[in-house]
Amino acid sequence: MHILVTNDDGVQAPGLLALAQELQTLGKVTVFAPDRNWSASGHVKTLDRPLRVREVLLADNTPAYSCDGAPSDCVALPLMGFVEEKIDVVVAGINPNANIGHDVTYSGTVTAAMEAVITGCIPGIAVSLDAPEYHSGPLDYSTAARVARKLTAKVLADDLPAGVLLNVNVPYLTEEQFKGIMVTRQGLRVYLDKLERRVDPRGRPYYWIGGEAPTGILEEGTDFGALKAGYVSITPLHLDLTAREAMEVMKKWEWK
Repeated sequence: MHILVTNDDGVQAPGLLALAQELQTLGKVTVFAPDRNWSASGHVKTLDRPLRVREVLLADNTPAYSCDGAPSDCVALPLMGFVEEKIDVVVAGINPNANIGHDVTYSGTVTAAMEAVITGCIPGIAVSLDAPEYHSGPLDYSTAARVARKLTAKVLADDLPAGVLLNVNVPYLTEEQFKGIMVTRQGLRVYLDKLERRVDPRGRPYYWIGGEAPTGILEEGTDFGALKAGYVSITPLHLDLTAREAMEVMKKWEWK
């Protein structure tokens, strides 16, 4: 079994280290991750410049590859031949905050898992920890890493339908505190973004997108609802974004 591990927080992020260490109990792990933070970068593929790859060591001296590309580049390159040995699954994470609802279109963690489906036609798993917003001090990724290991083993043993990736969100609880694991649908995120206009010392305006932390619509069976109830949320996603209901409506339009 060969597992590719990546993230969107950078190759030296503690969540990546915890994930790689735990997945090493399942088989061979290759770490290939960005050299900097790409949070909220969305699905990026670098085509207008060369990509640089360096060999680095993680904090526990695990060898890894660091790339100046986006998270999706860090999946595409290994799957396209940089790594010669066949890769069986891509696991991205562990993101320090939840990726739920519309977050999946922004998240570099989730879009790295999407790239596994697009480039490699293999399963992709994105793992995020629902840590408290503005948490100070180190986070404990160990429980989320164990969840990732169990789920990765399950995916490899039982397979997933072709073209499907999993978006996994783990509550910031101990395993004893979990209510269980729930297969969920995407919920609705509520963003509380606010545009901040400021002026630099030379009198020129600049802008920050700020505001409060996002929340969501509390509905049973959704990723947001499951997390709030203390469940690990697993949302199967695919890349067909076609609004089929709209197709049926539009077919009745008169075109002149």
